[in-house]
Amino acid sequence: MKLSLLYRPSLPASASPYRLVDDLGREITWANDFLDAQRIRQLSPRSLRAYGYDLLHFARWWLQRPLRTLLELNESILLDYVRDQLNEEPKPTPQTINHRLGVLRSVYQFHSGHALPAGSYHFQRSYLMRSPLGYGRPHRVLVSGLRLRQPRRVIVPLSSDEVAKFWNSFHTFRDLALVALMLLDGLRSREVLDLKIGNLQLADGQIRVLGKGTKHRLLPLPAETVDALQSYLRLERPLTNSPSLFVSLKGRRRGQPLSPAGLRSLFRHHRLCSQVPNANPHRLRHTFGADMVRGGISLPALQRLMGHSHIHTTMLYVQLAPQDVWREYARALQNRTRLSVPKTL
Repeated sequence: MKLSLLYRPSLPASASPYRLVDDLGREITWANDFLDAQRIRQLSPRSLRAYGYDLLHFARWWLQRPLRTLLELNESILLDYVRDQLNEEPKPTPQTINHRLGVLRSVYQFHSGHALPAGSYHFQRSYLMRSPLGYGRPHRVLVSGLRLRQPRRVIVPLSSDEVAKFWNSFHTFRDLALVALMLLDGLRSREVLDLKIGNLQLADGQIRVLGKGTKHRLLPLPAETVDALQSYLRLERPLTNSPSLFVSLKGRRRGQPLSPAGLRSLFRHHRLCSQVPNANPHRLRHTFGADMVRGGISLPALQRLMGHSHIHTTMLYVQLAPQDVWREYARALQNRTRLSVPKTL
């Protein structure tokens, strides 16, 4: 049996547009019922798509097992599932595996009404965890299932020279406005593409952004971004009925909303022109976060600006990049008061 994930936008609004089906077009009921429930919870289409591919990967593996019902699943079987994933080429990242495990535990609880049983092996453990801001006493956290250790993320922003070179490679107001929204306001690429004309409040220097989880946030616009947006709207944007803020300027798609593929192509071209290979939309967002921390912004304010659900994510920007460490070391070396080189040296 061959399984696949199909996109069916014509389904009712209460049903997930992403469906798991076999080679005869029959739906995989246990997976699609779960996806429909998440649709009712108002999860975004991108989240439903990610859940769908996680379930597709597991369902293909599940077909090779002698077990027949989902209710026979337990943590010991998940251990076998993880072993087989680690033997794949290319091997999935620990983040991908942990996400799949989390989705499967949610699916099991959705159908059974209780947590996934342990089976032959027990992964329950506890550890002490401090507040993300470092205050208060540590509290004990209980982990009841298998989870891979994930490498700690290190935020590496672009340097000022790289930003200048990449910025100077753009020559249209549309592209400058795109980059400015990511670099000076920290918008995600998807958030930029989803912007509508009605989201702009240029007279007040503000913009309304629809972020992850359909959460709205109101952001201030720097003068440079306002100037680029006004020039784009007045001089470059084609006459079109599309409500999207950013549209294609030429070609067969002139006047149509800028697509994710179009944005990727735009950045790929300017990475080659500017010789800044690390310049991508999310790296610009990281550069914004790191610059705000260097400027002394409070973490709750940065969390609101960037649309993070948890302060733990915002805390990643507190880490110093290697160039920051060397810069601080050189500054301290020049201003040292107690350190002195021995005369014998």
